Amino acid sequence: MTDIETKPISLALYRYMCHNIVGSENYVKNLRLMNAVRDDLYSDTDRTFITSGSFGEGLEMIGSDLDLMYVIKNMEVYEDIKTANNSNVQYVLMETDDVKPGFTQLLVPEQVYSQFLCQDFEEYNGKHYFSSAILKQKFMCNTDITVIHGPCISDKDGRYDLAFCLHCKTWISQASQWITRSNNSWPSYNVKQSILKHGVLFVPIGVKGSRKEDIEWRISFSVGEKFLINTFTHTQLMCYALLKILLKDVITTYTECEDLLCSYFLKTIIFWISEELPQSIWKPENLIPCFMRCFSRLIYSVEYSVCLHYFIPENNMFENKIEGRAREILLEKLCNLRIYRWRCILFSNQLSNFHKSMWMDQIEPHTLHTIEVVKTLHSKLLWLTNNMYISTKCNTSTKIIHQIVSRDNSAFKYFYTYFMSVLGLQYAQSALLNSTKKCNKHQYKQYKSRICTLLQNIYHDAVSGWLMLASFFYESKQYSKALHIIAYSISKCSPEKLQFFMDMSDIHYQTLKLKLFQNISIVQLWKIMLIDRMKFVHNSWLIPKELQMEVENRGYQIPSIVYGYFLKLLCHYQLNNARQCQDCLHTLQNVISENYFIENSEQYHTAYTILGIVFQLLGDNESARQAFMQSVEIEPDYSLNTSVKRLTLMNSL
Repeated sequence: MTDIETKPISLALYRYMCHNIVGSENYVKNLRLMNAVRDDLYSDTDRTFITSGSFGEGLEMIGSDLDLMYVIKNMEVYEDIKTANNSNVQYVLMETDDVKPGFTQLLVPEQVYSQFLCQDFEEYNGKHYFSSAILKQKFMCNTDITVIHGPCISDKDGRYDLAFCLHCKTWISQASQWITRSNNSWPSYNVKQSILKHGVLFVPIGVKGSRKEDIEWRISFSVGEKFLINTFTHTQLMCYALLKILLKDVITTYTECEDLLCSYFLKTIIFWISEELPQSIWKPENLIPCFMRCFSRLIYSVEYSVCLHYFIPENNMFENKIEGRAREILLEKLCNLRIYRWRCILFSNQLSNFHKSMWMDQIEPHTLHTIEVVKTLHSKLLWLTNNMYISTKCNTSTKIIHQIVSRDNSAFKYFYTYFMSVLGLQYAQSALLNSTKKCNKHQYKQYKSRICTLLQNIYHDAVSGWLMLASFFYESKQYSKALHIIAYSISKCSPEKLQFFMDMSDIHYQTLKLKLFQNISIVQLWKIMLIDRMKFVHNSWLIPKELQMEVENRGYQIPSIVYGYFLKLLCHYQLNNARQCQDCLHTLQNVISENYFIENSEQYHTAYTILGIVFQLLGDNESARQAFMQSVEIEPDYSLNTSVKRLTLMNSL
């Protein structure tokens, strides 16, 4: 299948994609590992979290949102009433009569009818069905996620989609043909068995326009599809990425074609072709021929209005969608693009500056490692998922320790340690020392326990975990201990350190070339090199009383370097060290004026708020007013900036 003419171009394009868009194989592997570990830790006895969509599969494209699945564990789906009778949780039964393939109704049996809340189901033809429409409305009322987006509910900013879903633990008869269909080596027997073992999910959306749309559910194979994509070679993943780019950046720019195709259709096409071709074909030197085969199949599918669901071929996903004049326009656009062969992808801004001559040489290993670091630091979705606060009922610390001890894979160990640190940060702030117990032994035990928890919080970056421990000593009135830890933390804020979303300088690139950093995992690197923000949760007891207003209604984040000098000043203020207070003030002013380790405008307005609080503390109200005004100028929204309230309070005096 290798085209002699396209082989060097395929290799060059592969390197370009690794460098600029998809990332290296190792980067994708780390992304998947991090998603898997985080999903495991956020899941508990009531729910299972699944990071889904392209990001869950290891791809983060421009404009991607975050897709999360929330599997409800206190209710299960069964096909057969006989097996359902052994269930010890609420259950519903699949009913597929008079329903399009790939969809089902969920019948509430008479024998469990009394277990359900009446507002959760709808009656149809004398039977009761669990309502997909009501489920979405119910969860919208209980969260700040207020937009319905297909089977999902989304936040108003469109950053993430959350799909509440149900689980059937067994493989369903609608997809039974898939088990024996493929005679090729892909997917392997072991992969198939893993997919079968995980069953299927049901997401709350019916067939559009169906008279029973509100009581229909779509059968989702998201978990199985994730297994399949995890078996892809990097070239297969590149083909998927190229198709997504072509769709988003080129095809959907035509108004008539904007809502006709989606990335799920593209993924389905690659699944079918992967069954047909041996895995050995999917190599970097074949990237362009493989891409063109996928693109040609897309054109064929549109021409004949046929895109069969990979697991349930009876479900033609183009039925009643790609038809009539819309199909003709789409087909014409696709055929026009095919004239350019593989070069049609160059119409995308992401690929318009690709030149074969620039990418003829192999990418050096240290360069690939640097690319991984840069992509990780600039991943908005990774930052968003790793900073989500999700309460969990299970003993997360015990689960993490078990995983660290029992895992043979060192990468898993490092990622579990990383999340132990992230989650420890949240947990340590949520429970105050119980001062009502007078027993000294009990108080001491709590004190030691809290220190132990805080020391688990030093593994996700170089500074913020230590400063949280310093906050604990400040709140415990142990100012000398706090000052020692603050001095250690501030000493780590040196120019070669890294930050999320930063523009890296030569010193950063040179540092990352060092052998020390070439041979460690990304989370080990963060422990040494990353300076993360201070993240205080809502009503955190660890935040100094001078900042209690900031956490009254929401969490609060502060640049670590700013917080370090602020806390240092507070300690000296409590110790009546006037000169040291002035030194801290001047240094804090310099940090802000030089924009030193302050990521963006959000953090910049926070820094000015902190500066204003310092001036107030030291009795310089006019300077405090100026600092608060500068903060408000950057962020005038009172719900996001407490400087608005602080100015109002000052003006009322």
